[in-house]
Amino acid sequence: MKQQLEYASEDAALSPTVPDGHDSPSPVQSKPHQTLDEAIGRASRSLLQMQQQEGCWSFELEADCTITAEYILMMHFMDEVDTSLQERMARYLRELQNPDGGWPLYADGKSDVSCSVKTYYALKFTGDDMDARHMRKARQCILDAGGAARCNVFTRIELAKFAQLPWRGTPFMPVEIMLLPRWFPFHVSKISYWSRTVMVPLLILCSLRAKAANPSAVHIRELFISDPWQERNYFPVRSSMNKLFLHFERSIRLFEPLIPRWLRRRALNCAEKWMLERLNGEGGLGAIFPAMINAYEALKQLGYDETHPLRQQAKQALQELLQHRQGSSYCQPCNSPVWDTAIACLALAYNADEKTEKALQKALAWLHDKQLKDEPGDWRNAHPDLRGGGWPFQHKNSHYPDVDDTAMVVWSMLETGQGRYDKNIRTAMNWVKGMQSGNGGFASFDTDNTCFYLNHIPFADHGALLDPPSSDVSGRALIGLAALLKDDESYRTSLQSCLDYLRDEQEENGAWFGRWGTNYIYGTWSVLTGLVRAGVATDNPMLQRAVAWLKSMQHIDGGWGESNDTYARGEMAGSGQSSTSFQTAWALLALMAADEHESQEVRRGVQYLLSRQRDDGLWQDHSFTAPGFPRVFYLKYHGYDKYFPLWALAQFHDRHFSVPV
Repeated sequence: MKQQLEYASEDAALSPTVPDGHDSPSPVQSKPHQTLDEAIGRASRSLLQMQQQEGCWSFELEADCTITAEYILMMHFMDEVDTSLQERMARYLRELQNPDGGWPLYADGKSDVSCSVKTYYALKFTGDDMDARHMRKARQCILDAGGAARCNVFTRIELAKFAQLPWRGTPFMPVEIMLLPRWFPFHVSKISYWSRTVMVPLLILCSLRAKAANPSAVHIRELFISDPWQERNYFPVRSSMNKLFLHFERSIRLFEPLIPRWLRRRALNCAEKWMLERLNGEGGLGAIFPAMINAYEALKQLGYDETHPLRQQAKQALQELLQHRQGSSYCQPCNSPVWDTAIACLALAYNADEKTEKALQKALAWLHDKQLKDEPGDWRNAHPDLRGGGWPFQHKNSHYPDVDDTAMVVWSMLETGQGRYDKNIRTAMNWVKGMQSGNGGFASFDTDNTCFYLNHIPFADHGALLDPPSSDVSGRALIGLAALLKDDESYRTSLQSCLDYLRDEQEENGAWFGRWGTNYIYGTWSVLTGLVRAGVATDNPMLQRAVAWLKSMQHIDGGWGESNDTYARGEMAGSGQSSTSFQTAWALLALMAADEHESQEVRRGVQYLLSRQRDDGLWQDHSFTAPGFPRVFYLKYHGYDKYFPLWALAQFHDRHFSVPV
C-alpha cells in the first residue's frame, strides 16, 4: 500500500502531513485536501491524453522572433509570399515586442539588436508603416544600440542578400572552402553538426552573391546610423586571435576575382553534392530551420525550379515547422519528438496501471523504430568503423544521431522497458561509448570537436561554432554506461574516464554547467543522477558540495529558478529567475538522487509543485530556459512544464511513501 501526502488548509498556510511528523514551513497556498496521489493521477491522465496516435509525444519548441521573422524574409527572397500566413506571423511578432521597442532572445530578456532588426524588417514586409508607434519605438531602440551595422554575422548576411548592405560587411566565405584538405586548420568536419549544415548552403549563397527577389522593394536604410556602403566597422575586434583572423580574411578577399571559373564550378558542385546527400527528405537539411532555409534558397540559386521534387521537399520541410494559434502563427526551429517521448516515459514510469503501461509500450515501440544503425552519418568521419545505434532529436535526421537523446532514450528503456529492449540499449551504448572524447566527456553530436581557435574567425561571432563535451550530456551518458557495466567489464574504462571528467568540471560552488538546459540547476541534476547511478556514494564530498549548493538556491516559495543571464554572468548561477515548475523538478530530482528525499528542501519543493498545479493537472511556465546556443539563441520546450513536474512528484511518492505491504 502507499501512504498519501495530504494538504489541508489551516490559517491560510498549508503543511504536509508526512510519516515522520516533520512539517514544511513553506507558506504557499495549495488546493485544499489534495493528496499527492491525486496530483500525480491528474497530471498522468493529462500527459497520457497528449500522446500522439503513433505513440510519441511531441510538444511545441518555440524560439525567439528571429525564426519567424526569417520565414517572412524567406518568402520575399523566393517571391513566394503567403499573405495570410504573413499577417498571422506579424501578429505573433507584434505581441512579443519589449516595452523599449526591441525584441529579446527570450521572454523577459533585454532587447537584442540583431533580433530586433530582423523582426522590424519582417514587419515592414508585412505592410507595417515605419511611422506606426510600435515601429518608431523599434527603430529608436535599434539606433540606440548602434544601428543595423552592429548586427551579428547571420543578420548581416541576410541584409546583404536583400542588398541592404554591401557583401564586404559579411565574412568572406568562398565555396572553395569545400575543397580544403582535412588537415587544413579550417575544414567543415572540424565544426559542429549545426554549423556544418548551416554553413555549406550558405557558402553557395554567399559565393553566388544571392539576391532576394524582394518584389515589394522594401528597404530598411532608416536603421543605419550612417551609409551602410561607407561603414568601415562591420567587424569589431573581439580578441587578439580574432584580430589576426580578420586581417587574414580581409587580405584573401582581395584575391577572389582571381579564382578560376573551373575551380569555382568544382567547389559549387562539391557543396551541392554534400547538401543533396543530407537533404533528409521531408525532415530537411539537418532537421534544423537555419540549415533548411539556407538549403531551400540555395536550391533556387543553383537552378532548381519551383516544380523540382527537391525544392518541393525542402519547402514542405519548412512548412512542417509552422505552428498555428488562434489568430497568429510562428515557426519552430525544429521539433523534439524523441526527446519529449523519452522524458514523458520516465515521468510515467512510476504509474503502474494498465492504461499507462499500454501507453509506455506503445511509446517505446515508436522509439525502437527510430533507432539509427547502419545509416550514413557525419559522425563516421571520426569513427569509420563504429557501428551506429543512436537516436536523433527529431522525427527524421539520419545523418545526425544525438548522444544526449540516445542517453535519454536508453534511460527510459532501462526504467520502463522491462527487459524488452536490452538489444537496443546495448547497441546504443556501444555507439555512445565510441563517441567519447579524449578528455572523458561526451558531446551531443561529435567527438573531440574542440578546435576552439575557430570560435575567433569572423563568421563565428556567435561563439557557438563547436560541439565540445559538456557536463550535462556526460552525466546522462554515465547512466547507460553504469547500467551495462553490471554485465560487461568493457565499459569500466569509459565509465571511469567520464567520472574523472565530471570531477574536473565541477564548479567551485559545487554545481555543474548545463549546456542544453538553463543552467547550473539543469547541469547539476544531470550529473548528480549519473554519479549516483555509477556508484558514487552520496556522502562523497563532490556530491555533498552539489547538494549544499542546490539547497542554498531554493527560493522562499519553495521552488527553484535560474535565468539565462547566468550564461553571461556565472556569479548568478542558480538565480535570476522566479521559480518555475520544471527547474524546481530538476532540483528535486537531483536532491532525491542524492538520497535527500526526506530533507525539508525536498518537502518544500514538492509543496511548491502541488500548489502550482492547474485544474487540468498540468503546470504552466512562460520561461525560455533552454539554450540552443548560450548567450545567442534560446528555446522554450513546451513539454517541460508538463512532464518534469510529474516526474519529480512521482519519484518523491515512490521514494518516500512506498512501504512494504
